[in-house]
Amino acid sequence: MHKLSKNPKMHASPGSSQVGSGLSGHPIVMTLNELNLANHFLIAMPSMSDPVFSGTVVYLCEHNSQGALGMVINKATDMCIDDLLDRVELQGEKAPEFLALADQPVMFGGQVQEDRGFVLHTPGDAYSSTLKVTEQIAFTTSRDILEAIATGHGPSRFLISVGYSGWGAGQLEGEIAGNAWLTVEADPAILFDLPLEQRYTAAIRLLGIDPLMLAPEAGHA
Repeated sequence: MHKLSKNPKMHASPGSSQVGSGLSGHPIVMTLNELNLANHFLIAMPSMSDPVFSGTVVYLCEHNSQGALGMVINKATDMCIDDLLDRVELQGEKAPEFLALADQPVMFGGQVQEDRGFVLHTPGDAYSSTLKVTEQIAFTTSRDILEAIATGHGPSRFLISVGYSGWGAGQLEGEIAGNAWLTVEADPAILFDLPLEQRYTAAIRLLGIDPLMLAPEAGHA
């Protein structure tokens, strides 16, 4: 694992459906250039044409004038946690309590640095390279957290991915303006507790709307 670039290049293709800011009941009064969507979910609209991001929910860890980065939280790879730990050749013996976690799937976090592991987790011990998103959620890119998980000293709740999702300066704002994504403040319970197949619908329900209301094609209001 390795420290993330501050100017990632990967981005989703814009969709063509309506992303009404009033859906959440809290109209956006700032400009897109002023948005800071860290600790928000990006929810792909039904018309998202990019197969990488179709049907996904992305948790945004950082969003500023230099770009944005996050992790897809509802798209699993065919790799389990034990497979990933074997590939990175961690030091030390795996703890007995790790066995209960060994078969959990590793997420496909995005197409940036797909050969590396990244961890969303509840705060706990200090690691070499960690971005604190909120008091409840952190994002770690260093391998010491994987060693802690394997030896039974890791965070109480976590989500491991290979790769992450990244946008350069202005790219995410352009996609939101192009109606590719719904946005809503994140709920840690969706991140860490819900089965993968329920996360997309649950994220949409945070907006107070029925997912069936999202038509595949819609115009601008």
